Amino acid sequence: MNRRRLPLSLRRRAVPWEGQRPTWPEARPAVIAGALKRARARPSGNWYVVGASRALRGDGKLARTVAGQEVVVWRGPGGRLAGGPGICPHLGAPLRDSPVRCGTLVCHWHGLALDGTPYAGWSPLPVHDDGLLVWIRLDSVGGEEPLEEPVVPRRPGTARSLTAVYTGVGVCEPEDVVANRLDPWHGAWFHPYSFVDLTVVDTRRGTGGTGGAHDHGPDVLTVDVSFKVAGRLVVPVRAVFTAPEPRTVVMRITEGEGAGSVVETHATPLGADVAGRPRTAVVEAVVASSPRPGFAAARRAAPLLRPLMRAAAGRLWKDDLAYAERRWQLRSTGRFPG
Repeated sequence: MNRRRLPLSLRRRAVPWEGQRPTWPEARPAVIAGALKRARARPSGNWYVVGASRALRGDGKLARTVAGQEVVVWRGPGGRLAGGPGICPHLGAPLRDSPVRCGTLVCHWHGLALDGTPYAGWSPLPVHDDGLLVWIRLDSVGGEEPLEEPVVPRRPGTARSLTAVYTGVGVCEPEDVVANRLDPWHGAWFHPYSFVDLTVVDTRRGTGGTGGAHDHGPDVLTVDVSFKVAGRLVVPVRAVFTAPEPRTVVMRITEGEGAGSVVETHATPLGADVAGRPRTAVVEAVVASSPRPGFAAARRAAPLLRPLMRAAAGRLWKDDLAYAERRWQLRSTGRFPG
């Protein structure tokens, strides 16, 4: 693509929504289920995404229930990442409601002060900041062989990118979120306000195994699609979907405007709601990059653009969480096709 030209294209003609080429013959339940099974077989090292790194600026903290375990993460003395159980070991106060003061988490019930090191029955858990997202390792929950660090997808350098992180919660399990992302065939049908002219051009099957010598990596779903701008104006790209670990799906633009940019979708199990239904957090990180000179201006406008990026992700996930929730509902009652 000529970088000096605008990335926009003009569609020859507008095709009505119902006039699109049907994609259901390619989006067979068994195809998606196979890709999901192989993704779930890959190791995670018991790491779970908690939230955005930006939340830990200053005296900020991240508190969430992950797979039924209350956890809290903050910046300890000197900016060191600290994290562990979100229950005060003294009398059970919810540390999610406790403030951080100069790197110390101070229990708001009786003043127990934690700096991230073992103290008074509180023990830290392994935590990791990849520069965009914060992860916590829960070996007692994951049950896998632990990894020193999470499986973080390759992404453009965040210093030269425009980034945003969206979080939403649905009544479903992580596999339902991953299955949604491993079904790119639904894009232009389910999200006609964002995507048109979608074609899945490759569905290379991976082994989804353990990372050994005979593991050829995750499935690769290659898609040609156009992002809608206005009317017949679109931005055509080629994107590749992969699942590097059981709870993550990555969409990477390989051709067209923003080549190299990624959208990471992470599914974190939270635990059951009051009705006993599973709840899952979708933490989606957008890392946009471009060699165009004007992109530097976009980075400078990041504080204004991030809310718009999160709103766009939220609009898509309003639909996609409905997809994931419906899938879980059918699975839980034995009515899911396939």
